[in-house]
Amino acid sequence: MKVPYYPGCTLHERARDFDASARDCAKALGIELEELPIWTCCGAVFPLTTDSVMEILGAVRNLAYAARLGDKVVTLCSFCYNVLKRANKVVRDDPERREKANLFLRADTEAREGIESYLKGDYVGQVDVLHYIEMLRDLVGFDEIEKRVKKRLEGLNVAAYYGCMLLRPANEMEFDDPEQPTIFEEFLSSLGCNVIDFPMKTECCGGFQIVNDEEIAIACSQTVMGSALKRGADVVVTTCPLCRYNLDEKQKEIGERVRDYEKIPVIYFTQLLGLALGLGEEHLDFSENHVDPRPVLAERRLL
Repeated sequence: MKVPYYPGCTLHERARDFDASARDCAKALGIELEELPIWTCCGAVFPLTTDSVMEILGAVRNLAYAARLGDKVVTLCSFCYNVLKRANKVVRDDPERREKANLFLRADTEAREGIESYLKGDYVGQVDVLHYIEMLRDLVGFDEIEKRVKKRLEGLNVAAYYGCMLLRPANEMEFDDPEQPTIFEEFLSSLGCNVIDFPMKTECCGGFQIVNDEEIAIACSQTVMGSALKRGADVVVTTCPLCRYNLDEKQKEIGERVRDYEKIPVIYFTQLLGLALGLGEEHLDFSENHVDPRPVLAERRLL
């Protein structure tokens, strides 16, 4: 089964381990992630302006490219998912902005050689935007994943961290219950993990503050990681490259502020999936982690 796939900028640069593990896991489950032949940055942050389409054109153009390949597009990054899904909703719900966006797309097609073969008529929101974990649930099934698990992750206490971008704004994302989501926990349970429910799983990690005020970002990360630690988590699992960076990397600073702070590895959910599916360590790549997860995984006899 081929599924159109939008990787986004970060997965081609700082989060190559996320991209690689996702592709390898999909292949092991019988899915080929078909990368869009042409794609650009989605814009990273969804704009708040409602009287212009310029800020969402990048996202809409990517969606239009995806429409050439199928009726859905899968992405991994929480930011990309948020922007693509909300831009798609604008196209579906706002006729005026939809028409303006298509005017720009048609002009772009005429101006840039080679793009014609990837655009087909107007884009009216005919593509459904799926997060990778939704793909696992809807196209594979968590029950089927459980059957294919070769190494059940029993004894591993895992805290599922959603963060902000998957869930909010709830009326636009429609990903899960914004206060009490369960999709992540259901997925982890299919791998055999002991899922730790912790109060800060939907709170912001402070990623948006990292440039404006690093101290606020560190404080937010400390709150999230402290909550997971108190609940007995061995690892924190996330879907977002910025969250992974902030929660993982900022533990250096947290350790300088908190006496006897116990560091916790932060890993991508696809790395955990690959481990359960029996993929070798070369497919998982933990080399980018500040807090190395391999010791705790080896302690649990999972590596």
